Amino acid sequence: MTKPLNQSIVPMYPTLQALDVNALEPGEHKFWFAVATDAIGHPQALPVRVFKGVTPGKRIVITAGVHGDEQNGILTAQQVARELEGQTISGCITIVPAVNLSGIARHSRDFHSAAPDSSSSNLNRLFPGNPNGDDASRYAHSLWENLLKPNADLAIDLHSQTSGSAYPLYAFADYRLADALRMARLINPDVILNDPGDPGILETVYNRAEIPSITIEVGVGRYTDLTMVERATQGVLNVLRAYELLEGQVTENNNACIEGSQITSVRAQQGGFVLCHVALLERVEQGQKLATQYNSFGDEIYSYFAPSNGTVISHNVESVRAPGSLVVRLIA
Repeated sequence: MTKPLNQSIVPMYPTLQALDVNALEPGEHKFWFAVATDAIGHPQALPVRVFKGVTPGKRIVITAGVHGDEQNGILTAQQVARELEGQTISGCITIVPAVNLSGIARHSRDFHSAAPDSSSSNLNRLFPGNPNGDDASRYAHSLWENLLKPNADLAIDLHSQTSGSAYPLYAFADYRLADALRMARLINPDVILNDPGDPGILETVYNRAEIPSITIEVGVGRYTDLTMVERATQGVLNVLRAYELLEGQVTENNNACIEGSQITSVRAQQGGFVLCHVALLERVEQGQKLATQYNSFGDEIYSYFAPSNGTVISHNVESVRAPGSLVVRLIA
């Protein structure tokens, strides 16, 4: 159904600066969360959907779009929300499908500042943020303190590979946390990485706050992959069923899933056009040729070989590679 332009631009939902789902009445809610203001004082408002059941249960927060060019994660969060409409819910499910507003608007991985003395920032290295920092740090702090942390017993952060490269359906989980590993396996991904986490990443900050969390990578960066979005959607719904937030049959673990703890990234030694010779999830052996690089004349200038045995979990899909850009990533 087509809506008038003004309703499409600014739907009339309540605007909040902090959310406490425990205080909400059961039902389906839509809010604007005023996370910050922009450089001219206008509110930066994130869409938030809440599905709260009459029956008590776990509270789970699902985020997407922390990196603005990772649109399959956003599409997955939106599809999950559509699937939940009209369903019987226990506990509470909060979905924040578009976190990094400035990055999404620019098809860019980073948070973009209008401050003349600031540059773009990787928002997923800044959590839990700093109320006295630059605008990116303040943005992360407001999001964490006023929306995410207060409303989560469990958390899922949806991403994809960044622009120019592809992933399969790929989960990061800290194996020291039983619920993190359980959620990762319930997604039924192609790959799970045993990931103790790095500072500033949303998944890590959740885990250190004793809120078990996983990161899900939903295929290729920037470009739409509806097959992968559907798989990720079904995986998230499977998690919700397993934790009894949603009624229905739980799908058993994918026995074909590859689990590993060591990542090896092969990166471009120089600029040029790189053609990859391996496919996602292909098993490769040390010394196997992975890719060939050409200069602007089309002359072959470099060959890339596997430094170790492993399985391909990422490779470039855009041929132009700057020095240091990802060519192939292996897991073992």
